[in-house]
Amino acid sequence: MSVSSERHPELRAALRDLFKRFPDEYFRKVDDARGYPAEFVDALTEAGWLAVMIPEEYGGAGLGLAEASVVMEEVNRCGGNAGACHGQMYNMGTLLRHGSAEQKRRYLSGIASGELRLQSMGVTEPTTGTDTTQLKTTALRRGDRYVVNGQKVWISRVQHSDLMILLARTTPLAEVKRKSEGMSIFIVDLHEAIGKGMTVRPIRNMVNHETNELFFENLEIPAENLIGEEGRGFKYILDGLNAERTLIAAECIGDARWFVARSAAYASERRVFDRPIGQNQGVQFPIAESHIETEAADLMRWRACELFDAKEPCGAEANMAKYLAAKASFEAANVAIQTHGGFGFACEYDVERKFRETRLYQVAPISTNLILSYVAEHVLGLPRSF
Repeated sequence: MSVSSERHPELRAALRDLFKRFPDEYFRKVDDARGYPAEFVDALTEAGWLAVMIPEEYGGAGLGLAEASVVMEEVNRCGGNAGACHGQMYNMGTLLRHGSAEQKRRYLSGIASGELRLQSMGVTEPTTGTDTTQLKTTALRRGDRYVVNGQKVWISRVQHSDLMILLARTTPLAEVKRKSEGMSIFIVDLHEAIGKGMTVRPIRNMVNHETNELFFENLEIPAENLIGEEGRGFKYILDGLNAERTLIAAECIGDARWFVARSAAYASERRVFDRPIGQNQGVQFPIAESHIETEAADLMRWRACELFDAKEPCGAEANMAKYLAAKASFEAANVAIQTHGGFGFACEYDVERKFRETRLYQVAPISTNLILSYVAEHVLGLPRSF
């Protein structure tokens, strides 16, 4: 599919021009070294692509989630992995929509210029998983400070970020009328926190994704770092999670289009029994099916973006977009492995690397089963299953 036939062709053309500096070999070397694509992320930052959602008054582009989703899609479509930098996009929603004028003044210009990185969000805990309302990390007010104790897990990009959005319970669960109440959001200066009440333990994983366990022991946070009203953090975080799921959907669409393009190219070039393997319907039909499913998922991505940017409810659409896109990308990954045969397992073809990366999105940032539960309950009106 050409740039001109897709939405936001001017953005795509500019991004693809930048990405020419980062061929497959670059990402392959980073993966082989279990490293972080710092040069790639720096290039995105310097060109302003990670600040597209920041208002112009703070040095950003003042664009919406739709444009941000194009950036993330193209990162994965070029052979990269937006998991190294996508946090800044969806963390923007929390700060932009619920931060005070002073907090926006203090942080947004630095984020837009690249002086500050807001790549990390601390929500998930080892004993609660996706049952966020049961989180046990506490932040208790002590004068002009909050004192944090607890633990988080699967918290990404902490080692490559300056700031982190943190969700903690400020009112005990037993003292609230609804379990979604009594949680609050803070912005944490990681340079002030690490080694001074917060300990970081990296988690080695199959995706080469920088993620960690965090341990809090009497970490002090200035009260002025509370975002919005105390006790309303769960409601605030949902905005960020809807943006996150929509952006992940865009990344999966980028992955799927990468797999489809690589499969089609290889099937056209690879000759067996004196004919290209792509001439065989058993090879070409799965590739065509992957393309169809990717295009269908893309439509739901755009619907979720439109609702989010209009500040309308989009929980169902964001979840469905993530479900459809993750499914399409993983099926396209399987097709790419099968089309390449043994070479699909060879690192030099990059298929196995991208396969590992896109497999993550069947599990994170929300599992496919929880999305099905959400749709069953909130869209179809079925009884809550948990």
